[in-house]
Amino acid sequence: MYFGRSLPWFIIDRIPYFRKYKIQDAKLPSNKEQWECLKSVLISHFMVEAFPIWFFHPVCEKIGISYEVPFPSLKTIALQVSIFFLLEDAWHYWFHRGLHYGSFYKYIHKQHHRYAAPFGLAAEYAHPIEVMLLGFGTVGIPILWCYFTRNLHLFTICIWITLRLYQAVDAHSGYEFPWSLHHFLPIWAGADHHDEHHHHFIGNYASSFRMWDFFLDTEAGNTAKLNREKKAKLRGEKKAKLKE
Repeated sequence: MYFGRSLPWFIIDRIPYFRKYKIQDAKLPSNKEQWECLKSVLISHFMVEAFPIWFFHPVCEKIGISYEVPFPSLKTIALQVSIFFLLEDAWHYWFHRGLHYGSFYKYIHKQHHRYAAPFGLAAEYAHPIEVMLLGFGTVGIPILWCYFTRNLHLFTICIWITLRLYQAVDAHSGYEFPWSLHHFLPIWAGADHHDEHHHHFIGNYASSFRMWDFFLDTEAGNTAKLNREKKAKLRGEKKAKLKE
């Protein structure tokens, strides 16, 4: 799912027509950069992520995950996946923000910021410690959910992991389209939100949504400027009403 979702972005990077949608249009990843990134991600998949993948089955059996028929209803799947997105976003925000401090950035997170203009494949280009730490939000939260509720199906897990991978790859794509999801769902982060993070090396720490960065004033670049102007305008309107 990860490499399959990265492939369309690799192709789009090579088609001039899509250049007008590139957020940082002067920075296209070279074939060498893509190849170096691919090798690193493959090593990470086989040397780091292989362990939680291998132990996922026995852990799930122990905590009682279901893989029986009938499958859960669409309502149940949608509810649980939505909860996982919200919880993972909170986890990602705080730990990602923490990785930008001092030695944590210098020795761990700096690797992910090698590409100031991200591309799809770079979503999991990161230090092994970061892969495990931030990856817990994706894999560990459903496990904890199942442990406490005893209500989770393997099919739901497959859908959640797929959607989360798609979200991560798309957020690193470096492209902003008129049909991008955040135009229809304003709280959704998307590529423009995360691209600002890579461009400015700070701010926009959340993965899927914009709420944490908005309310805690950790937005980056143009997003921060526009929202600060909106907040200032709202404060001005409130003061004017109070005076009235």
